[in-house]
Amino acid sequence: QVQLVESGGGLVQAGASLRLSCVASGRTFSSYGMGWFRQAPGKEREFVAAITSSGGSTYYRDSVKGRFTISRDNAKNTVYLQMNSLKAEDTAVYYCARKAPYKPGSRGYYYPGEYEYWGQGTQVTVSS
Repeated sequence: QVQLVESGGGLVQAGASLRLSCVASGRTFSSYGMGWFRQAPGKEREFVAAITSSGGSTYYRDSVKGRFTISRDNAKNTVYLQMNSLKAEDTAVYYCARKAPYKPGSRGYYYPGEYEYWGQGTQVTVSS
């Protein structure tokens, strides 16, 4: 019903930049918050960044603040993750996800369980 497709990953040297894109299907993209998560082999999926439906507020994990920027273009049904000053520790599969609507009891943007739909992921590898 809802499909999310990530692109833009690749193999880069430490200090380089990448821009990830996530294109969503459907007619109501602008009604939902969006998030980026990442998962390295043997590790749990972790929150990276999120953006509200209008783009008015953004959230980041501490380790990417000042380096990563999440944005969205609702006219294009697309959310972006601009990643600068990449480090080897950023190596992971990156997933975009669509946030479930807020309701009392929701835990917020930082938790995978709060997202309803997920993309297939795109690999980001940073060599040092």
